[in-house]
Amino acid sequence: MASKTNPFTFLQQVRTEVSKVTWPSRKETVISTIMVLVMVVFAAAFFFVADQVLGYLVGLVMNVG
Repeated sequence: MASKTNPFTFLQQVRTEVSKVTWPSRKETVISTIMVLVMVVFAAAFFFVADQVLGYLVGLVMNVG
């Protein structure tokens, strides 16, 4: 089990760890954001088409009986 530290020591440790983080550049962030948005649009289009096709097929099956 971890030993308890006082809040001041904890905040010092957090600050030390945060300084070790390699933050992405603005360009990397913009490119990643654009890639995510493009993939969201593709996924939304795919699921829309799949829903329409399955809805049509279920409609055909229901109308047979």
